[in-house]
Amino acid sequence: MLDGLRLLAALGVVAWHYTGIQQARVIWGGRTKETVPAAHVVGQYGWIGVELFFLISGFVICMSCWGRTAKDFFRSRVTRLMPGYWFCMLVTSAVLFLVRPPWVPGSELTLSKVLSNLTMSQAGLKVTDVDPVYWTLWVELRFYVIFGIVATMGLTYRRVVLFCGIWMLAVLLTPRAQLPLLDLVVMPMYAPFFIAGVAMYLMHRVGPNPLLWGIVGFSWLVAQHEMHPLMVPYVSGSGHPLSFPVVLALLGAMFLLVLGAALGAFDRVRWRWLTAAGALTYPLYLLHEEIGWIALMELHDTLPPYLLLAVVCAALLGAAWLVNRWVERPAGRVLRRWLDSSFDTLHRADGAERKERAGTRGAA
Repeated sequence: MLDGLRLLAALGVVAWHYTGIQQARVIWGGRTKETVPAAHVVGQYGWIGVELFFLISGFVICMSCWGRTAKDFFRSRVTRLMPGYWFCMLVTSAVLFLVRPPWVPGSELTLSKVLSNLTMSQAGLKVTDVDPVYWTLWVELRFYVIFGIVATMGLTYRRVVLFCGIWMLAVLLTPRAQLPLLDLVVMPMYAPFFIAGVAMYLMHRVGPNPLLWGIVGFSWLVAQHEMHPLMVPYVSGSGHPLSFPVVLALLGAMFLLVLGAALGAFDRVRWRWLTAAGALTYPLYLLHEEIGWIALMELHDTLPPYLLLAVVCAALLGAAWLVNRWVERPAGRVLRRWLDSSFDTLHRADGAERKERAGTRGAA
């Protein structure tokens, strides 16, 4: 079911970028509401799919770390994220360089910018993203580092609950501290989603109890407060006010859906296509914004708007399947073997150093 929720989140973000945004220099000439009115009603709230991604990520990362070493966690994240990201980022860079759309000034697309984006940490280098959707990857990476520290000590129920409590306390203190570094690490606007996802996995693993219900409920309360500043850029992008009650309802729905998956409410849903669809969400997310905007801009006079939307979405889903089948899977296997070889070399080197130190002490 989580794979289906991933797809729902990705399609929500696609809907926001294709039918929610009203900006004159982008698609539909700033007249999105008039050109695709029915789609705009849904698309103007599609951006909340990002928060759903973060909620699912908290659940999945805790699940994938349980009973595994820090080495396993590092290897799984690198092999899962990097091959698809490298390929999609380079493809997007090439398309932007060839087309030069009006919303991307030519001076902004430089070789140094593309190379910096290969790190996936370009935000830390104060370099803009080749594709604006990459901003969420910087948030995810910081979550991986924070949770990875706990994983290196070995995950237990007590440690993970303590982690959730300490992180939430930091969320409450950070706005008052007004320290940029603390804000960068704690991520108060997004932390409630990750924390809730982690707590939901604990519910899935050990069963619900008052403490875990309290963590999830408190996270929702903090999350609804954080939705106010989160909405600001989307109000600007949509060109009109957004309804907070609607946002609140969507926030509650996505918490209930992930919670339902954690508690087994959807265990009977075992459609195989959901797993395949879940595998497409990452490359679809990476490819859809800039390339999709260019396609819609270039073809808007050739097809009716809704038909054009369907064609572009279908084409990008096909491209996502190709990336997953011919890039992510084979490149992930190669990268996994390379990392395993590197870890084996490191292990042998550590063993040789320990023997050398033992021999030195014996001789003394």
